[in-house]
Amino acid sequence: MPRGQDPLANQLLAALPQAEWQRWEPLLEAVELPLGRVLYESGSVLSHVYFPTTAIVSLLYVMEDGASAEIAVVGHEGLVGVSLFMGGESTTSRAVVQSAGRGYRLRAAVLKEEFSRSSPVLHLLLRYTQALITQMAQTAVCNRHHLLDQQLCRWLLLSLDRLGGNELAMTQELIANMLGVRREGVTEAALKLQDAGLIRYARGHITVLDREGLEARSCECYSVVKKEYDRLLPVGDAS
Repeated sequence: MPRGQDPLANQLLAALPQAEWQRWEPLLEAVELPLGRVLYESGSVLSHVYFPTTAIVSLLYVMEDGASAEIAVVGHEGLVGVSLFMGGESTTSRAVVQSAGRGYRLRAAVLKEEFSRSSPVLHLLLRYTQALITQMAQTAVCNRHHLLDQQLCRWLLLSLDRLGGNELAMTQELIANMLGVRREGVTEAALKLQDAGLIRYARGHITVLDREGLEARSCECYSVVKKEYDRLLPVGDAS
């Protein structure tokens, strides 16, 4: 089965114990997640949670004047919609597909019931939420204290971890919206990385040429987030 069509390509689904997986499998709905698709808006009540397999979803905070900045990214390691089982029903962020792909969704009522009835599900989802909160906190610190080219390195590395390749199709405007900066700043930062031989950047396509160099150029924020995800979310197997 192609990776995007296998729900177990999502690490949270793969980590479910066998009994839980058998209950969930027939209830999961395969979905296409095209670039720019908004999965939910700020303040809306969530009807489903999403488990990306090959797509990447950005969680954005949107200001009253329309300006936005990314607070976290979600890919095959997690789910979109943690506010459902945290008791809030809605959230102040917007979820939009950053990189097109596929995923699966589960009805909100089902997830809430599973969260309440199953201790393994509860602990798995709470560990994921802790890792997500770490990413959000580190993003806030990074955006405040580190150089734009370091922020871009962090963002590229987090995205690559969720894609499984070395290429991203991403417009200058979209990157600027994610990082909460002007497009000119993104161009300048990307050209710095290109001049250093770390990436190739042209017409909305970024190819990473030297991942180790990118990690060395990045601030500590990437490694902090990655270590926390690795610590809290070991890859499981539902088979």
